[in-house]
Amino acid sequence: MRALKLSIAVAVLSVALAAPSFAQTPGAAAQQPPAQPPAQGAPKPAQPPTQAAPKPAPQPPAPFPQDAKMAFINIQEIAASSSAGKDASNKLKALNDKKVAEINDKNKQLQAQQTKLNTGGSVLSETARAALEKDIDRLQRDIQFSQQNAQAEMNELQQDLQGEFQKKLIPIIEAVAKEKGLQAVFSVGDSGVAYFEPGLDISQEIVKRLDAGAAPVKK
Repeated sequence: MRALKLSIAVAVLSVALAAPSFAQTPGAAAQQPPAQPPAQGAPKPAQPPTQAAPKPAPQPPAPFPQDAKMAFINIQEIAASSSAGKDASNKLKALNDKKVAEINDKNKQLQAQQTKLNTGGSVLSETARAALEKDIDRLQRDIQFSQQNAQAEMNELQQDLQGEFQKKLIPIIEAVAKEKGLQAVFSVGDSGVAYFEPGLDISQEIVKRLDAGAAPVKK
């Protein structure tokens, strides 16, 4: 089977960083009016508690058709469900959190300097005011550079993790395809297929073998 070139969905393995959103301090909660006492009247008979409808039992996976010559996988599902995909996502999140914290600190410094300029600018000497404005300009350029550098680091890490994920994933897909005698394995979302029999989806089988750490022996 020709090696497949697979890319992990950006929604699964990347976290937006170019324009990080910082947590805002929530405003004071609006005061609620005092609760009104219930109207007096004849007591109503107690109603039996409403029982929640039982959850439907999980359906067993559809069997794979024995005579099938093709199958489908969902790359996003595999990345989100597998240990390797979760590990990659956690590494990206850890780097993102670190970079956001660094940029947050720089923004706090910038805000403090701007506040100092706005509140005390009239009493500062021309030399002190010019030095403060220079510091503000330096911090602004430093923040912009830090954001660009952080985005570049995120992109580089994402590419590395995608490469590692593909090296683990592709041999497993090929091995499963050979075991089942398949002629093709399509990726849902790339093939443009409007419908396929549920049993042809081998995503969870791929996840199980991926989590096992090795591809099965090819037949």
